[in-house]
Amino acid sequence: MLRATFLYFRCRSAAALALLIVWAPFVAVAQQPAHIGVASNFNSTMQKLEAAFEENSNHEIVVSSGSTGKLYAQIVNGAPFDIFLSADAKRPELLEANSVGVAGSRFTYAIGQIVLWDPRGNAVGPERIRSGEFRRLTIANPRLAPYGRAAQQILDALGIIETRERFAYGENIAQSFAFVQTGAADLGFVALTQILQLPEDERGAYWTPLQEQYDPVRQDAVLLKRGSDNKTAIAFMEFLKTDEAKAIIAQSGYEID
Repeated sequence: MLRATFLYFRCRSAAALALLIVWAPFVAVAQQPAHIGVASNFNSTMQKLEAAFEENSNHEIVVSSGSTGKLYAQIVNGAPFDIFLSADAKRPELLEANSVGVAGSRFTYAIGQIVLWDPRGNAVGPERIRSGEFRRLTIANPRLAPYGRAAQQILDALGIIETRERFAYGENIAQSFAFVQTGAADLGFVALTQILQLPEDERGAYWTPLQEQYDPVRQDAVLLKRGSDNKTAIAFMEFLKTDEAKAIIAQSGYEID
């Protein structure tokens, strides 16, 4: 009787193990997270999108934020990202052209707006820069950050040269925003979305340059080869195109293509 009982449990255990082995790959695939590299200017909006996406699905995403230039370099050098949400269109295009991105997956998810900001509410605009009525003005590094390149184009369009020795360059738009917010700089070119994340009494004053003064900051998404079979990555790329996602992006201060 004891031997029979042992054999019965042994058989049941073997059957359970067999089922576990059969089903385990399917469970692992269904729960496989997507790793997404996100441009720093979009990080706060990404948090809202992440919450909405995960609330209505069984998927999970892992977000890493940084300057577009640095994220691009990491991806080219093999960083394990499944999706890249850039702050420009150029780098996703290059990734697609070099077969690092999935052909045909690239699209514009947002168009950024750049502003000149003074959190203390003092008057801002071209005359403020020309007059030199500031201690430090910050822009993101034009070589790494699309918003920095846009700021450089605006300054060039305005013909402002004399006061540039007092400019401070942030590694990315998030660092430039921090410089102004903490008082390390008196004013700076930042993304409109960063100001709109603040309580109204902390938004200070900002000036919106004419669109003709800089190239549109078209922010493209691309599915990377590493994520081509990742169901979560594919689902999130589709989610970005939904009305729900577009509404979140627009409410955060971006234009929608």
